[in-house]
Amino acid sequence: MSDTAGTPAAPPGEIDGFAAASFAGVRDAFARNLASGEELGGSLCVIVDDEVVVDLWGGWSDPAGTVPWGADTITNTWSNSKTVTALAALQLVERGRLDLAAPVARYWPEFAAAGKAHITVRQLLDHTAGVPAWEQPVTVSDILDQDAAAARLAAQEPWFAPGTSQSGYALVCFGHLIGEVVRRIDGRPLGRFVAEELADPLGADFWLGLPESEENRVSLVVPPPRVPRDPASRPEPGSIATRAYSGPILGARDSWTREWRAAGIGGSGGTGNARALARMNQMLAQGGLVEGTRLLSPAVVDAVFAHPTDSTDLVLRLPLRFGLGWALPHPVSTPWLPGDHRIAFWGGWGGSLVICDLDRRMTFAYVMNRMAASVIGSDRSIDYVTRAYAALG
Repeated sequence: MSDTAGTPAAPPGEIDGFAAASFAGVRDAFARNLASGEELGGSLCVIVDDEVVVDLWGGWSDPAGTVPWGADTITNTWSNSKTVTALAALQLVERGRLDLAAPVARYWPEFAAAGKAHITVRQLLDHTAGVPAWEQPVTVSDILDQDAAAARLAAQEPWFAPGTSQSGYALVCFGHLIGEVVRRIDGRPLGRFVAEELADPLGADFWLGLPESEENRVSLVVPPPRVPRDPASRPEPGSIATRAYSGPILGARDSWTREWRAAGIGGSGGTGNARALARMNQMLAQGGLVEGTRLLSPAVVDAVFAHPTDSTDLVLRLPLRFGLGWALPHPVSTPWLPGDHRIAFWGGWGGSLVICDLDRRMTFAYVMNRMAASVIGSDRSIDYVTRAYAALG
């Protein structure tokens, strides 16, 4: 199948679900993109306070356009998985079992190797630890072995000096790093911790390690279009970005395999839909309080925003501000987000997006299968976000 595969052979599957009257603009934009073929299939969810005001799905689940996207269709969420991994860490902080200021080596002694003894948990979460990827060579198969992949990270030297406001986005290995800390403290692998402590209690259909019994619901992502790149925009040989993108060399089709979905990679291998991501991220957007139950204290919520980075990220090469596990709005890279709101957000490769707006108590999530050639949002997701904010007034 070519990278342009995915044009349905029949009219797009119908849009389903609901949107409150004030959010009709979000529904209209989603329906228009499905009808035009900009969207193949996907889902949108918006929660304000504890009220679900948008829960939409539609289009096709398969690249050939023969299986409708249903209410329970799930797909690979790429880096939106990081928001769930971060929530797992915050749960341990909330319970007093994880200290953000402590050296990672307190919980994971092997991580102290090669000059990393003083790297803190906070620095793992805000991408300033200097461990954005694996030393080469490393393949996709290598990272599916969580224990071995984490051990490789523990043994290597930092790629840049940790502990400053300079970030180097942990492109794929974020989940291996945080997941190993979770496992060392709790004893459960990250995927099981997420299932038992987050997804199941909140009724969220999200998986880090998809059981084989759920495979029939998975929508395969369609690779993004190839975009000609200006040679002048390529990172310098030997740069942090070049090293990070040298391996594992991930393609969209890597997520099509049973091995990938079963591994449940916490940085890019979650399987779910918009409703599930919104349900879990609602915990942060509502200041730790969901349906009258406090899941995070105000102090833990505040820690996400307390000491943001502010730099041109060494991997993504964009001006970014990272909090703990999420990014915060930046006037250059995210002008479509209100700069005067207390917002934590992140996106998945291809344009999926999660936004936690604490001032509006709004959670926004968008997941789709036709990937755009973008990392942080896409024209489609930005349109939906803009319309959601217009609905809030």
